Amino acid sequence: MRRILLFCSLELLLAFSVAWTHPARQSQARAEDDAHFTGETVTMETTGVGVTRRRFAAGARTAWHSHPRGQLLLVEEGRGRIQKQGQAVKELGPGESDFTGPGIVHWHGAAPGSSVVHMAVNLGGDTKWLEGVTDAEYLAKVK
Repeated sequence: MRRILLFCSLELLLAFSVAWTHPARQSQARAEDDAHFTGETVTMETTGVGVTRRRFAAGARTAWHSHPRGQLLLVEEGRGRIQKQGQAVKELGPGESDFTGPGIVHWHGAAPGSSVVHMAVNLGGDTKWLEGVTDAEYLAKVK
């Protein structure tokens, strides 16, 4: 059930994010051709969108980085941490998600005492990698 909820959340947030970050080309397929929808819906392009599923061991983390069109993280199992520059560290558990907007510098990884598996949905463009996250930054008080 958690995976279905996670997948549905991913689909909803991805559709919103793509529409919000840049205009997308629309297909001519209409909902009346598909019995699974009510009302008018249009399938939109997902060119440039990438999904990565990654396991971090306890204490493992990325360096500081940003994404030109934003990133959505969805935790599948374990405990993860994320911090956006200038904000407090935040922990996420199974079924929880976090969206980082375009150009926002951040890092993410596993909590100190737990591994984490998460899906990262990158909304396009090349990741800009910066300096490593220090132990003091990683171990900062959780929000």
